Amino acid sequence: MVAGTRTDRFIVETTGRRGLQGLDVVHEMPGVDFAVVRGSESELEDARGVKGYAPDIEIELVEPDVNEEAPTVEETSVEDEPYYPLQWDKQALDIPDAHETTKGEGTRVAIIDTGVAAGHPDLEVNEELSRNFTGDGFGAANAAGGYHGTHVGGIVAAQTDNDMGVAGTAPETDLVDCRVFSPESLASFGDILAAVLYSAEIGADAANLSLGAYPVARNGYGEFYGKVLNRTMTYANKEGTLLVIAAGNDSADLQHDGRVCPEDEEGNIEECFAAISLPNEGAQALSVSATGPIGFRWGDEGLEAPPESPAFYTNYGTNAVDIGAPGGDADLDASDNEVPGWYYDLVLNTIAVPEYERDDDDTVTDYLGAAYTYDWLAGTSMAAPQVAGAAALVKSVNPDYTANQVESALKRAADVPDGYDKAYYGSGFLNIVDAL
Repeated sequence: MVAGTRTDRFIVETTGRRGLQGLDVVHEMPGVDFAVVRGSESELEDARGVKGYAPDIEIELVEPDVNEEAPTVEETSVEDEPYYPLQWDKQALDIPDAHETTKGEGTRVAIIDTGVAAGHPDLEVNEELSRNFTGDGFGAANAAGGYHGTHVGGIVAAQTDNDMGVAGTAPETDLVDCRVFSPESLASFGDILAAVLYSAEIGADAANLSLGAYPVARNGYGEFYGKVLNRTMTYANKEGTLLVIAAGNDSADLQHDGRVCPEDEEGNIEECFAAISLPNEGAQALSVSATGPIGFRWGDEGLEAPPESPAFYTNYGTNAVDIGAPGGDADLDASDNEVPGWYYDLVLNTIAVPEYERDDDDTVTDYLGAAYTYDWLAGTSMAAPQVAGAAALVKSVNPDYTANQVESALKRAADVPDGYDKAYYGSGFLNIVDAL
């Protein structure tokens, strides 16, 4: 998508002295001399304490189309069995071996997403520290923004001592929900930045951001967005929070996308511009591409592609991607023809399907709760939390490590699989056991 700008909210660089005067401040951003404010551009021009500003922009969850076709686990033949045998991702990462060393004790991971549902029986969420950054009044530690965040949270920290469901990478980490999506709406860049700073404030060892906007123009407002993003991310990193970010699902070469020419709804080319992907191309981001198998537990005997092979949708780029991790893949011919079991190549984990109260115009007026289950999804959204969970394990056994040292340990242990292009992996495919 091309990121849409808002007319009612702005990200403001402050003079850093008296603060902002005459403006409605939505989020203060201590430590970086920025703020998110609500109002008109004319009000900004008249206000004191404003050094520069740009409209807030909207960020979306971008998922491969195959996610819309995959059934929930209840519709399969394994609904009454433990689901670890279906988790090719945890098997490929040798999570049981990693858990002989640590399960993430003494660490904290923040999930900046649609909400992580504390009510899911396979999750434990720190409700006291969880926050809603949207202002919609629907609270936190729930699925008010959609099912996506609960799936991401489960990949990080689904419980392994309850004889049910799935396994997470770091089940003993302290999982915190930072909700930045509201029902049926995109996330504001300003809310995401505020959530990043909050993650650092509460001492999160990693913050997972399975979200993004692409392409965003580098010039004009893009320079301002880059400045506020880089300053925010650098601050969080210095405070000890590793920012693990999905690389995106546009099949784009981020290394060589010097000019992008988006098309409108009729297929006409709009103005071309030099592009950047936000926030995964920001400073200090640990950008994660997605891999996945073809043929796991379905089709002919043996895999057509191994778990470490690049997914068909993943963004890539030698210096734009830092590490590859299991995010799920799909044989599109098999999914289009509804071949039984094609979805096993996606990532199975927890979800919470939200239920809403709506008015006569079908507008959401209240969040009523959620139905808790398990589902298969794919995307760099699923790959990033594999790395965030791995970061928690590394930090658990090396409590004095800085964010940079945790990242270095993960990168040093990773290797580019034989026969594959380094552009899809950066340092290589995630290897948790060697990182430990």
